Amino acid sequence: MKAVLVRSLVRLLLVPFVATLAVLALLTAAAPGAQAATDLSKVAEALRASPVYVDPEAKDLLSAADADALAAKIKDADKPLFVAVLPADYPAENLFTNLRTETGITGLYAVRLGDLFSARADSGVLSESAVANLVTAVRGADDPKAQLNDFVDAALRGSVGGSAPATWSGGDSGGGVDAGALIAVGAVLAAGGAGAYALVRRNRRRHEEEQRAALAKLTVVVDEDITAFGEELDRLDFHPAETGADDAMRADYERALDAYEKAKSLMAATRRPEEVRAVTQTLEDGRFSLAQLAARREGGPLPERRGPCFFDPRHGPSVADETWTPAGGAPREVPVCAADRARLADGQDPAVREVETASGPRPYWDAGPAYGPWAGGYFGGGILPGLLVGTMLGSMMATPSYAADYGEGYGDFRGPEGGDMSGANFDSGDYGGGFGGGDFGGGGDFGGGF
Repeated sequence: MKAVLVRSLVRLLLVPFVATLAVLALLTAAAPGAQAATDLSKVAEALRASPVYVDPEAKDLLSAADADALAAKIKDADKPLFVAVLPADYPAENLFTNLRTETGITGLYAVRLGDLFSARADSGVLSESAVANLVTAVRGADDPKAQLNDFVDAALRGSVGGSAPATWSGGDSGGGVDAGALIAVGAVLAAGGAGAYALVRRNRRRHEEEQRAALAKLTVVVDEDITAFGEELDRLDFHPAETGADDAMRADYERALDAYEKAKSLMAATRRPEEVRAVTQTLEDGRFSLAQLAARREGGPLPERRGPCFFDPRHGPSVADETWTPAGGAPREVPVCAADRARLADGQDPAVREVETASGPRPYWDAGPAYGPWAGGYFGGGILPGLLVGTMLGSMMATPSYAADYGEGYGDFRGPEGGDMSGANFDSGDYGGGFGGGDFGGGGDFGGGF
């Protein structure tokens, strides 16, 4: 009787084990990485599983180890960035549009085709001008590994909107789904979701670290703004009891002082990046009070309530709207102070507010997503879309995922979130990147025709 029970128990244990091995064997045999994937549908299938695909005929361009490292970098950043490395003789006509259709995921797509390189993106993920700038910056590189890494690094420095697609597995692969990754997934499932829980904790921890880093950047910039406002108060040298001072002047001065103290208090209590918006909004209110006080003391007309100077809010309230064209962008009307208005009229560059980034000082609108709340407090939600369209900050704020990290209410930015499954339901005209008639050659994507 005991022997029968033992044999029955062994069978009960072995049957699911053998079945699991059989399933894993079938999955492994069917894995895209097990055979050359030259058909575009297979390239798309591989990209749905991992951010980097290297065609078997293009292994001399990017090794498996380098592809895995690149894929890991993209996954760690949690961004919808896809990289395909294809041989020079791969069919190039309408490649980007067809690949985007086959993959069915909104994102930024980069392709190395032999010695050629270019990229395209859904507008909600990255603006057309931003894609063009990124491609131009790396197009002259001869080494595929260096070129692709430089492109990915630049794109991930805060310019790509949205999150990684849910279809990506936990493993890294440079040529499709790796068998080891499938086995690892099976192990996670067998462990009853423990791995999924660990992944959630890791993502939450990474998000908290990113928020702390963003707040650290903002703290430096906002502290500079508060200090500059305090210096303006000192330079004003106004005394409530001075000759000629009236109740309106004293009220302006009191409002400016209150704004200064309130901004310092708000910043000291700030714990999340989106809370910075209240600080810069308070500073802007204080600067307008100072402008009113200055006008009263000089006996001139009171200033119109306008937004601050777009190029640097520390310049104070704007006096006019002037046409300005950012590098690689379209012309737009921006509010400017009197000094910058004169500079533009003389053909000079405006005095732009720059902030520190990993690549050196950059204008705040090209320095990453953290500066959205800072700009939002100064300019409000209504005028930001028109001011920032085509800039790095504007393209990031156009994504729904931005609100989760930096708060809502920045104006009428719209666009599909990166990483969303859209299938073939996308506007190829909206799939931006500055590409001409056809994806390759003949004035198209890889001929430099941005």
